[in-house]
Amino acid sequence: MSLKIRLARGGAKKRPYYRIVVADARSPRDGRFIDKIGTFSPLLAKDAENRVVLDVEKAKAWLEKGAQPTDRVARFLDAQGLIARGARSNPKKGEPGKKAQERATERAAKAAAAAKATEDAAAE
Repeated sequence: MSLKIRLARGGAKKRPYYRIVVADARSPRDGRFIDKIGTFSPLLAKDAENRVVLDVEKAKAWLEKGAQPTDRVARFLDAQGLIARGARSNPKKGEPGKKAQERATERAAKAAAAAKATEDAAAE
């Protein structure tokens, strides 16, 4: 059985509240779980101490048993010092998309044409 440490959503519409649970990887997101090891409340301020509540001993025990954390839970575990999460790099993240690049080249061409027209008018 493949175990995951993941978030299970609760709370009302537009008011999310998550339980950090250990569940079978095949079970639904909000379905049956094996153990609840903490909570996450994203509506609280980032520096609030009860935004992420995690039972470190339970998490450590489940990691030793082979449970794999999801990316978001891995961030929480890394903040607690339980696992080392490697730095991620996406060099294309800051680049504009195709349409934006096309618009930029069109604007540059128009600006060059306008500059040339003013140059020709000044030369006459």
